[in-house]
Amino acid sequence: MSKPVKYIIENPRDALWGLTITTVGYEKIRPGEPYPTDCHLDSHCFSPSKGRVLQEYQLVYITEGCGTFESSAFGKIKIKPGMMFLLFPDEWHTYCPDKETGWTQYWIGFKGVNMDERVRQEFFSKKTPIFEVGLTEELVNLFMKAIETTDQERSHFQQMLAGIVNYMLGLIYMLDKNNRLDQDRHWIDQISRARILMHENIESCLTVQDIAEKVGAGYSSFRKNFKKYTGLSPASYFQDLKLQRAKDLLCMTDLSVKEIAYRLNFESPDYFSAQFRKKTGKRPSDFRS
Repeated sequence: MSKPVKYIIENPRDALWGLTITTVGYEKIRPGEPYPTDCHLDSHCFSPSKGRVLQEYQLVYITEGCGTFESSAFGKIKIKPGMMFLLFPDEWHTYCPDKETGWTQYWIGFKGVNMDERVRQEFFSKKTPIFEVGLTEELVNLFMKAIETTDQERSHFQQMLAGIVNYMLGLIYMLDKNNRLDQDRHWIDQISRARILMHENIESCLTVQDIAEKVGAGYSSFRKNFKKYTGLSPASYFQDLKLQRAKDLLCMTDLSVKEIAYRLNFESPDYFSAQFRKKTGKRPSDFRS
């Protein structure tokens, strides 16, 4: 395969799609070969010792060789095959292969409000630009499809490229998250057991501290990992289960609000009513009606 390096001009109409592609390419840098090569636009070429700042996002995927990556928000890291890094607009960064190994890199550059919103919602962050995706044929095929689409330049090919990038972003997000979860399998098993215990003890006086002890975890680390995995603290998760059970009791029994509050081990009926209203927007009595 040759060294396709493509730079793409987007028009105002393409920008309305929400994502436009600016560059896509592939390069095999052999050991000792100068880097970067001389086939890039001046706006994208840089000295690894000085780095650069782009006005776009770029995904860079390394499939062979080793090197280093560094950015302002993240710092420096050793890059190995199967790693991908995300470059952000208006942020200084630099990267290069080791002279002893060289590397094979695929990249695609893009910009648009769709990606800006994902960054704003913290699906992607300058503080975590590295993705442990592994050596994945599907990713290589997506880069190759993007290069092929750019070569053909059929009418409205920008929209096709945007679809490839959106799929790629979802794929690397999933692969990275699952690979990291696999590394924390012990914690995942503990959290799964804890969630089962919560479901089984909704109407008991068991506390989240008791549950942490039952699964063999210190509460501080248990709370941290539980929130990392579920998005909620153990106490909030357990309370949400209790409030869901309260809905069932309000609809299916004649128990008073006070009886339900104590049955579910809330500290007082007033506290139960306040939390129920905060969660559902209604008082327990209004919900029952």
